[in-house]
Amino acid sequence: MPFLASAPALPSAMPSQPIDQFARELSPETRASVYQSTKTTHEKRTKLLFDQFADPNRLRTLAGEIKQHAIENLDTLLPQVEARLTGNGAKVHWASTAQGACEAVLRIMQARGATKLVKAKTMVSEEIELAHFLEGHGIEALETDLGEFIVQIDHDHPSHIVRPIIHKNRREIARSFEREGLGAYDDDPGTITRRARHYLRHKYLAADVGLTGANFVSAESGRIVLVTNEGNSRFCLAATKCHIALVGIEKIVPRDRDLAVLLNLLGRSGTAQELTVYTEFIGGPKSAAQPDGPEEMHVIFVDNGRTEVLASECREILRCIRCGACLNVCPVYRQASGHAYRSVYPGPVGAVLSPLLAGERFPQLADLPKASSLCGACNEVCPVNIPIPDLLLRLRQRAKEENVPSPGTPPMGAWALLASQPTAWRAALAGGRLMNHVPTKLIPVPALQAWAAQRELPAWRGGEFRKWLRQRRSR
Repeated sequence: MPFLASAPALPSAMPSQPIDQFARELSPETRASVYQSTKTTHEKRTKLLFDQFADPNRLRTLAGEIKQHAIENLDTLLPQVEARLTGNGAKVHWASTAQGACEAVLRIMQARGATKLVKAKTMVSEEIELAHFLEGHGIEALETDLGEFIVQIDHDHPSHIVRPIIHKNRREIARSFEREGLGAYDDDPGTITRRARHYLRHKYLAADVGLTGANFVSAESGRIVLVTNEGNSRFCLAATKCHIALVGIEKIVPRDRDLAVLLNLLGRSGTAQELTVYTEFIGGPKSAAQPDGPEEMHVIFVDNGRTEVLASECREILRCIRCGACLNVCPVYRQASGHAYRSVYPGPVGAVLSPLLAGERFPQLADLPKASSLCGACNEVCPVNIPIPDLLLRLRQRAKEENVPSPGTPPMGAWALLASQPTAWRAALAGGRLMNHVPTKLIPVPALQAWAAQRELPAWRGGEFRKWLRQRRSR
C-alpha cells in the first residue's frame, strides 16, 4: 500500500487568468445565477440547523474531532478498512497518482471486456479526469447525475462541489438539450428532467460497469456510504455486473456510529435537507441470495497528493466532507463563480486544497488563498469546523517564503515602513483627507494605479479615533 509523492496536473480547458480578472469578465446572468442559488441555500441551511439543534456549533465541533481523528490515524485505519472490504468480498486497489487511478479503472474494465461505463457523481473522478482518460481508450464513460451530464455534453467543468451547473440557467440547459438532439427547445425544468431520464435509462441497461465515489467509508464495517438526491447511483449499480468505487483516502471514518453525526450535518449543510433522498450503505458485491446487483466490487483508494497534504501544516483541510457550505456563504465565490478558481475544487475549500494538491505546481494556484476577505464565514458554516481562514493565511505565508509573485498586488514595503513609525503614521493620518480629492489616475505609483483602478476606495475617515481618545482622557 505504498503512496508516492505526486503532483496532479491542473484540469484541462480551465480558464487561465487570475481569479479577479475572471470575475470582472463574468456575465451578469451567470453571476446572478450563482448569487441567488448560494444565498438561498445558505439561508435555508442556517434556519434548519438552528431550528432543529439546540447547539449546532457543538455538533460541528464533534464532527470536526471525528474527522481529525480519522485523518491522523489513517496509517491504522486504511489497513483495517482494506481487511473489512476484502472480508466483505470486495477487491481493494491502491493508487498513488491520478494516472495510477485511471489505469486501475481501465485494467478492471479490460479484464471484463467492458466498453461502457455509467458513473455517479464523484469529485475524485473529476480530479483525475477519468472520463477523458477512458474515452481516449475507446470506453464510453457517461455521467448520470443530471448536473454532471449537462456539464459533460457541454464539454464544461463543474463550478460547485454539490451543484455542478450552478452557473447555468434553464434556458442555457434547454439550448444544450436541443443541440444534442434530446428534444425541441423547452426550458421547463420538468421537461428537461424527463428527457434526461429517458435518455439515461437506456444507458443504464446497456452499461457493463457502474462507477461511484463514496461520501464515507467505515473502517469498522467496511461499508461504503453514498448519498444522492436523484437515485442515479442506484441505477448505476442495479443492472451492471461490476461496481467500481473511487475513493479518496481521507473519506475513512473510524466507526459506523460516527456516520450518525456526519450524515445529519452533510444533508443540512449541503442542500438544506434533513437527510438526502437516497442514503446507501454498500457492504460488498451481491450475495448468492440476492437476485440482482453487481457480482464484482472493486474499491480504488486514491492518494494523488493527499499524503503530502497530511504532512503539511494545512492537514485540517482533509476533514472536508464536500458539502459546499463554504462556497454558498463566501462573498468572493458568489461574485466570481467556481470556474474562476481554475481547479476542480472551487470556493474557500478549493483555495486551500487546490494549491496543496498541485504539488510542485503550487505557484500556478498561489493566488487563490488571497482571493478571500478572511471574514471567517466559511469556518462558521463548515460542518466539520475546518479553520479555513487560518489555512489561507498559512498558504499566503508559504507563497511569501517561496517568493511566488502575486499579480495585481501593490508593493507593501512602503506601507510596512509607514505603519511601523508612529510619527510618520500620525503625519499620514493628518494628510490622509487629501486622498478624497486626488483622482486615482494621478497616483504616481503604477502598481497602485492598476490596483486602485479595479476598486472603489472608501472615503478617508482616519484620525477620528485619536481625537476621541484624547477627549476621553481629558475628562
